[in-house]
Amino acid sequence: MGKRVTLKQIAQEVGVSVMTVSRALNNHSNVDERTRQRILETARRLGYTPNHIAKSLVLKKTFTIGVVVPEITHSFFPEVIRGIEEVAYDAGYQLILTHSAEDFERELKAIQTLEAKRVDGILISTAQTVADYEGYRRLIDMNYPIVFYDRCVEGIGASCVSINDEESAEAITQHLLAHGYKEIAHLCGPQKVSIGRSRLAGFRKALQRAQVPVREEWIVESGFHEEGGYRAMKRLLEQSGNGYPRAVVAVNDPAAFGAMQAIQEAGLRIPEDIAIVGFSDDIRAALMPAPLTTVRQPAYEVGRRAARKLIDIIEEKNTAVEEIVVQTEIVVRRSCGCGEE
Repeated sequence: MGKRVTLKQIAQEVGVSVMTVSRALNNHSNVDERTRQRILETARRLGYTPNHIAKSLVLKKTFTIGVVVPEITHSFFPEVIRGIEEVAYDAGYQLILTHSAEDFERELKAIQTLEAKRVDGILISTAQTVADYEGYRRLIDMNYPIVFYDRCVEGIGASCVSINDEESAEAITQHLLAHGYKEIAHLCGPQKVSIGRSRLAGFRKALQRAQVPVREEWIVESGFHEEGGYRAMKRLLEQSGNGYPRAVVAVNDPAAFGAMQAIQEAGLRIPEDIAIVGFSDDIRAALMPAPLTTVRQPAYEVGRRAARKLIDIIEEKNTAVEEIVVQTEIVVRRSCGCGEE
């Protein structure tokens, strides 16, 4: 393996000082453009690669961003990561991805690993088993740049980028109410997680505004995955001595997919017997036997906005604590029985 090309070698080739080479390679403005181009061409020809370790020691930055992802099996979070990566790359940062698998202990270990790697900041979407906020408070007390995305921790002193969860859940429930559905159940998310609380609150608000009684026995926790949606729907159907709901609002699309399987296994039809709506517009939503009406979340934009906010904090361009909300839209398909998209 050949030796690493140094700034001194490039300087000797071009006939300038090492400082001028350094300024040109770091895109400083105080270098003549013709000289800059000669330096860049010589660096390419010699195969120069930057010494990021030395650079990070000088600048006290690693130009890396840590990302904690709660799950990667569904299409929402890969799209978020795509948005994060694009903004980070354009700003000169690389990502280190970690996966909590919806487990709070794994999430804490992931954060510790990212700290050990000296990442410049961390993007976090909390696990559904989040137990306490002490780990986050420790980072905030250290002035460590963190931004929550999608699943947020309110009132803790950190910025968050999310969608209008409560408003969106209210809107899709109102959609069902406007088409004559009154007996509506909700497969809810864990109440320790912000999106679980907000979407349940939106569901309740829609029914209360329409003066439709909320049947507490029809609010069943499903979690965020297919198996939870399946179990929750089976439970609803098994306790249907007084009749089953005519419509279901699921906390997200994977829970809706599991519920759809349970409905079909019970010999019931979607939407003729039970209508169902989801949340997120998973890539599979339009491919279901009864294509799923859902709330479309702009996952890519959530990722972009979260990365931009974190980089602004790291680079001290905008350190204000903000709640950044990205708007959603309802996508109507056949599963709600209200007309297709």
